[in-house]
Amino acid sequence: MVKNSENLFSPESVCKVLFKSGLITAAQGREILRKEKNIRRKLVRARAMAEASLPSKSRISSSITVIDVITSLDLERADNPGKALDEEVIYQALAKEWKIPFKKIDPLQLDLDLVTDTIPRSFAMKHLVLPVAIEDGYMAVATPNPFNVEVMEDIARVSHMKVRPVVSTKTDILRLMNEFFGFKRSITAAEHQFAGPSVDLGNLEQYVRLKSADELPSDDQHIVNAVNHLFTYAFEQRASDVHIEPKRDVSLVRMRIDGVLHTVYSLPKNVHAAILSRIKTLSRLDMAEKRRPQDGRIKTDTGGSEAEIRVSTIPVAFGEKVVMRIMDPDILFQDHEKLGFTPGDLMRYHQFINMPNGIVLVCGPTGSGKSTTLYSTLRYLSTPEINITTVEDPIEMVHEDFNQIAVQPVLGITFGSILRNILRQDPDIIMVGEMRDLETAENAIQAALTGHLVLTTLHTNDAPSAITRLLDLGIPPFLIQSTVIGVLSQRLVRKICVHCKESFEVESSELSARGLDFAKDGPIKVYRGEGCNKCRGTGYLGRIGIYEVLPFTEPIKKITTAETNLQTLREQALKEGMVTLRENAIKKLLGGETTYQEVLRVTWEHL
Repeated sequence: MVKNSENLFSPESVCKVLFKSGLITAAQGREILRKEKNIRRKLVRARAMAEASLPSKSRISSSITVIDVITSLDLERADNPGKALDEEVIYQALAKEWKIPFKKIDPLQLDLDLVTDTIPRSFAMKHLVLPVAIEDGYMAVATPNPFNVEVMEDIARVSHMKVRPVVSTKTDILRLMNEFFGFKRSITAAEHQFAGPSVDLGNLEQYVRLKSADELPSDDQHIVNAVNHLFTYAFEQRASDVHIEPKRDVSLVRMRIDGVLHTVYSLPKNVHAAILSRIKTLSRLDMAEKRRPQDGRIKTDTGGSEAEIRVSTIPVAFGEKVVMRIMDPDILFQDHEKLGFTPGDLMRYHQFINMPNGIVLVCGPTGSGKSTTLYSTLRYLSTPEINITTVEDPIEMVHEDFNQIAVQPVLGITFGSILRNILRQDPDIIMVGEMRDLETAENAIQAALTGHLVLTTLHTNDAPSAITRLLDLGIPPFLIQSTVIGVLSQRLVRKICVHCKESFEVESSELSARGLDFAKDGPIKVYRGEGCNKCRGTGYLGRIGIYEVLPFTEPIKKITTAETNLQTLREQALKEGMVTLRENAIKKLLGGETTYQEVLRVTWEHL
């Protein structure tokens, strides 16, 4: 291993590697060398000003390098114009030249104790080193400078393990240090504050403990910091839900990302009550109530935009579990063109929602994106000339353009009862969170009959099933015929990661055996994600909707009777050109947006 890192990090050496890798042109290399000293001085001054108010232990002792200089220039990549020459690309090129593995650190795969207990925070900050994994008897240590032999020897001596350096960006290492050491410090301090014998059997048994505080105060600074870390981490990881689950000896923190749950932390059990109390305080819940489910909400800043967090607590075997759903306005309010509609389905859906009155049904199971579709639709329809009123349980996202009403059964405010009052509020468009019983359905139909457009949801598997569901609720067929405009059924499929997307061929017979019939023989070109750092090796990044749009036409109205057969409805809908969820998912598959595994997981063929 080369030990003279000064030469390796000289402006000339770095530019030479970048030029050799095809990342910069000769002209860009000359520009970097010409501006390097002046920009370095500016960066040093900027850092000094930024750190002036910070405590000494939080300051970065590493020097400004030529890589910081190049990153600040915002250069375009020579091999891929339009894309920036960022820090990660630079370190990847250097790692390849040095023949040392580059590692994009995935926070979800890190062990909190390994990161924070192996070396002191001050040592980690000073030398920019972060233990990230134990592999084949070696400890992998991430660092932007893998040639600092003395530091690696010190870590090996302290950990009693062989050390193998891997290259990571300085930005990633600093961010993870702040997150992990800050979170660990808060949790450890809180744990020590609540030290002593701890027996917690949650809701299974009662245990009497004398002369001991019941829980940490929710305004304790360590707990405040720990909860802030959790929120920040969830926003960075694009989590849609955060679960804090009490077990017998620990408390698990899990985050749902792209529809899949990941275990993120395992916390000491004796800080669970304090963290829960802090969350209850923020969401204005009753801290003293531990036996009944509660619902609340938190509004917070995600770095430039506001997000709402829906909080739900419920008693489980070993204490209270809390689930926080993160409602991001950037996700909840989208242009219809970006939701995943095909042009034909979007045209039909727009015909539904531009009608002056009637009922539009949006169907699908929990977590299928119905709220996003409805909120995006309301924003699309919202103008100063119309009055939009919503009834929700609970309000998903507070938006000032809508008059939003929360269902409160304790006060007698139910979906059904409030609809009668809404009609006296002169609405143009009414959104009902869910049509769950006959009373709600009858009042929604009454609203539609009196000249209002009603948008609502139903939990059905597909679009034709919505009609039979209304009949099951007890709605007379003639009222369904008079009011229903159309039905939209939807699901969410995971999108292939654009950073590691690759095509391959699979025999149509193999797909047919799995339930995907393409009506042709021979190989079919499909796509998948190979798995990379951006998608945490899953091959998926983000989700997109697939839809089934059923216009309630005259022929369908005629066969909607008390004896209506679901199969007959479905056959008529298909005859009129309805594209099923499965067919739309296959279009996404052939278009390279998702995989056949996702199509099979999310959709099915009716027998």
